[in-house]
Amino acid sequence: MNDQLLELRSLAAGAGNRRTETGIPRVAMVQGEIPEHMLAAVYEPMVNLILQGSKTMTVGDRTLRYDPATYFVMSIELPAVGSVHPAASGDPYLALSLTLDPAVLSTLLTDLPTPAGGDESENDNNAGFSVAAVTPKLMDAWLRMLRLMDSPEEIAALAPVYEREILYRVLQGPHGWMLREIAAPDTAMARVSLAIQWIRQDFARPIRVETLARKAAMSVSAFHRHFKAVTTLSPLQYQKRVRLLQARTLMVASGRSVTSAAFEVGYESATQFSRDYARVFGLPPARDSARILGETKGRGRSPDR
Repeated sequence: MNDQLLELRSLAAGAGNRRTETGIPRVAMVQGEIPEHMLAAVYEPMVNLILQGSKTMTVGDRTLRYDPATYFVMSIELPAVGSVHPAASGDPYLALSLTLDPAVLSTLLTDLPTPAGGDESENDNNAGFSVAAVTPKLMDAWLRMLRLMDSPEEIAALAPVYEREILYRVLQGPHGWMLREIAAPDTAMARVSLAIQWIRQDFARPIRVETLARKAAMSVSAFHRHFKAVTTLSPLQYQKRVRLLQARTLMVASGRSVTSAAFEVGYESATQFSRDYARVFGLPPARDSARILGETKGRGRSPDR
């Protein structure tokens, strides 16, 4: 497996320190130092394979670290903060990602037998994201996928096959239940995912947990319990994280004032906004945005890159 990892590192060596498209649908790569503010975002569902260095990811009150030859599964859209670190040798952080396509997952699952044994998703301590060790078969599927960068004429025919294999290998692993849950329409995780979409579509408006629970066809207590189990956040905490991330983007990328950004994302009090912001990002909003802009200017990049 070490030879596979070395070849993957070589193939991904052209990545930049931002999301770099490969030309293969839903497959991207990233390398090097990534500013902290770029790692604070609402992440879309994905499988992320670490090739070099390490990364920490915090969602709510849960922090995970993943290293080379491990992969990270995020089955739903989650607001997270993270940091990346070079290898002990000094070589830069390097990773690959595959964005999950529900249609591909659903089609794949119809071709697979139902797994034997109990349903792991019944344990409310299982969140919608986790880390696992990569297997040689999963690494091999990733390797064949990334080799397509050198044969773009083969992408249309072979990338869908390799994508299904990567997903199949993840489904066979310890966190495959998450992919099964999110692809089935009536599971608790799928209903939480729908609630997340409703929150994100109109995050600036007040939400009522009772309304979300009714839309998700759950009791309020069951909805709150499942939402917290999957995301490690309550529905209102989730909305707040989305608001704060959007406000940060408005201040850094669009030059909004603290008060303007606060009101635009739905806060009624700039003072409360500043308190919540500092609690999540470690600095008051004006100081934090000035720090980000200063760092970005020093790197010679626009703040949204």
